[in-house]
Amino acid sequence: MSEFWEMSATELARRVRAREVSSREVVEACLRRIDEVNPQVNAVTVVLAEEAVRAADAADRALRSGAETGPLCGVPMTVKENVDVAGSATTFGIVPLRDAIAAGDAPHIAQLRAAGAIPIGRTNMPEFGMRWHTDNDLRGATRNPWSAAHTPGASSGGDAVAVATGMAPLGIGNDGGGSLRWPAQCCGVTALRPSLGRVPQVGRDRARQPTPFAFQLMAVHGPIARKVEDLRLALASMCGDAGGDPWYAPAPLEGPPVGHPVRVCLATDPDGPDLHPGLAEALRQAADRLTDASYVVEERPAPALTRAGEIYHQIMSAYGRVHDEQPPVELVASAGFVRFWAEFEPHWTRAAGRSTFDPMMERAEIARAWILWMSETPLVLAPICTGPAFPVGSDLDAGWLASWPAAIRMAVAVNLLGLPAVAVPIGEADGLPQGVQIIGPRFREDLCLDAAAAIEARVTPLTPLDPR
Repeated sequence: MSEFWEMSATELARRVRAREVSSREVVEACLRRIDEVNPQVNAVTVVLAEEAVRAADAADRALRSGAETGPLCGVPMTVKENVDVAGSATTFGIVPLRDAIAAGDAPHIAQLRAAGAIPIGRTNMPEFGMRWHTDNDLRGATRNPWSAAHTPGASSGGDAVAVATGMAPLGIGNDGGGSLRWPAQCCGVTALRPSLGRVPQVGRDRARQPTPFAFQLMAVHGPIARKVEDLRLALASMCGDAGGDPWYAPAPLEGPPVGHPVRVCLATDPDGPDLHPGLAEALRQAADRLTDASYVVEERPAPALTRAGEIYHQIMSAYGRVHDEQPPVELVASAGFVRFWAEFEPHWTRAAGRSTFDPMMERAEIARAWILWMSETPLVLAPICTGPAFPVGSDLDAGWLASWPAAIRMAVAVNLLGLPAVAVPIGEADGLPQGVQIIGPRFREDLCLDAAAAIEARVTPLTPLDPR
């Protein structure tokens, strides 16, 4: 029989509810796994051992008494350090916020707790969530368990590594520019970027800093897991309360039926760089798996993709700050981040392209083009990035960074348009995991999850794994 730390969230929840195993046994198994592997990968930054054991004991008492329990009863989860967890610091990966203790949970964390999930640890991220490699002066670098020489991705890199190595079956991060999907690709796990408005971004606490418009529009909270069914279970438990989010929309989790067979567009980027051979093969295999599951897959270019990437960068540049005057980055960030931004800023600026009179007006035109495109093929099969996990240090090289905005363009177009997407692993090439994303119409996470599950059922699981 599998060890508890190897099991999916869905399987653990079933066993705990059936009282085949106690919640405390599950939590203690994950704590032992953290002790065993985290020193090698540095993914979990703060272990919430005492709180987790207390919550597990409370869950076990409730089960013994016959009380109603939630669908995630007894399931451990990790939480990224830019999400509020009561009594724990929300650091954003920077030293000045090391003692920024949250007074309460973010709305979706409160809902996950109410569903029975148990926070077991906080997870690492790059400073401000603004690099695609997980490293900072506060916690240090996180290692990819597949290869120490390659990035684990970012900015939800700590959660991806924790889930991939079995330290928790579920991780909670966020995605403002591929930050769930990219580390999922790098680590061989699955992740869900929900639609804009599906999961509340902010709570009712008026004392918190306001959220910049760019992040209101393009960043969302979502889960990372080893199984697609766990993403579905987590989503259902984290999107039922608006909190204080004016973008929140209580849309049903299951949409109306679509025509069968479901048509899928294998999206291409005519202006983009060539796909790495491993990613090209992963896309071909994913298309074959969907065809085997009775989907109809056809290849076509994504509309206005280059311009979508440019508008994304324009909105982030103009509306991604809390204050008009920002403190010098050298005062709050590490030398590594300062170097990264100095090298990347010219390429970031160039990626914005021709300045638009009104970015939201142009965004609406791009969104209309995608709506028309997806009315014919409701799902889109696409790369997350055009290459696999890059060697550590690549994102400090100006020459390498020049190609990055185009490499990640398909991912950021999803953020610009507020669409749902599921990252799903396909296989392994040259010792690194390969993954793709399934993109759907807004609020049709169900279609994305169905297609991702069809792929997952036809490939060999890549995780959990021991660090190599």
